[in-house]
Amino acid sequence: MSLLYEKMVAPLLYRMDPEAAHQVGLRAMGALGAAAPLRWLLERSLSPAGVKPVEAFGLKFPNHVGLAAGFDKDGLGWRGAAALGFGHVEVGTVTPRAQPGNERPRVFRYPAIRAVVNAYGFPNAGMDALHARLSSGPGRGRRRSPLGVNIGRNKDTPNERAHEDYLACFRRLAPLADYVAVNISSPNTVGLRALQDRGPLVRLLAAVAEANRETAGGPVPLLLKVAPDLNPAQLADIVSVVGETGFAGIIATNTTITRPPGTEGCETRGGLSGAPLLERSLGVVRFLVKESGGRIPVVGCGGVTCAADAGRFMDEGACLVQVYSGLVFRGPALAREIAEGLSWRERRWV
Repeated sequence: MSLLYEKMVAPLLYRMDPEAAHQVGLRAMGALGAAAPLRWLLERSLSPAGVKPVEAFGLKFPNHVGLAAGFDKDGLGWRGAAALGFGHVEVGTVTPRAQPGNERPRVFRYPAIRAVVNAYGFPNAGMDALHARLSSGPGRGRRRSPLGVNIGRNKDTPNERAHEDYLACFRRLAPLADYVAVNISSPNTVGLRALQDRGPLVRLLAAVAEANRETAGGPVPLLLKVAPDLNPAQLADIVSVVGETGFAGIIATNTTITRPPGTEGCETRGGLSGAPLLERSLGVVRFLVKESGGRIPVVGCGGVTCAADAGRFMDEGACLVQVYSGLVFRGPALAREIAEGLSWRERRWV
């Protein structure tokens, strides 16, 4: 099915503005999720075959492959994504107040190298809108695939008060989530990445961890999403702080502000994702797993466009992988392809 998408559907979408094409895909995913009979058919036709469930962070996942945050910022299509075979779906990034994000154009697509550059800046309808939408669906622990909520701060909130935004989102949405991811690594909100420094990081993660102990229905697994552009000392600090504050794991990585070889003609604003990010993200996962002695679960994210890419993350010690830009270039059957490819790989090694 991916070949059919690449030959027939993708060329049509490439003629559209990248952000408009993204909305077409998201709305289609939402329509699939809303129509129960169609969702039922998809679940049976596109669910990965012969794949064993995976346990991580105290949760059970149908397979290793998740949809990364950013694709479905407002929770419009998560049920459709699960029907397409994703083993977990992460919605957001959501902020306390609705915000439009950065000025357009803010998404740039490069099919020849399977890369995307985005400068979105967390456009979303706000935490109350997401709360209303998630409240109308199956609750925590009752979904086909675990649902994560990725939280951030509003653009006009200074870093000195960032913890207030994260806590507001967390308290509002954690009771509806299977896990919560704290996003301090987007390059498109000015100053946000400074929260990755040890001092601000300790204060923020400790505050969220404290609030988690009071979550209705019990605590949820907490994950931290980090940038691919950190140096070894910064990554070592992150491992230390995650351990100190009791966070369950790390998602590595967000988009990069660098432009790796072969991307010299790409837009310089915003974060780059897709195939050119793979090696950098793999390096971060490798470091985090080694630095933590394998004690902190790591989700690999960045440049996954096929099962072989996902397999490389697993070889570095990742427990799960996430996909975003790969959908743009490979289409809706990608989750099934990767999950089945990883399953075949595991059986071959037994």
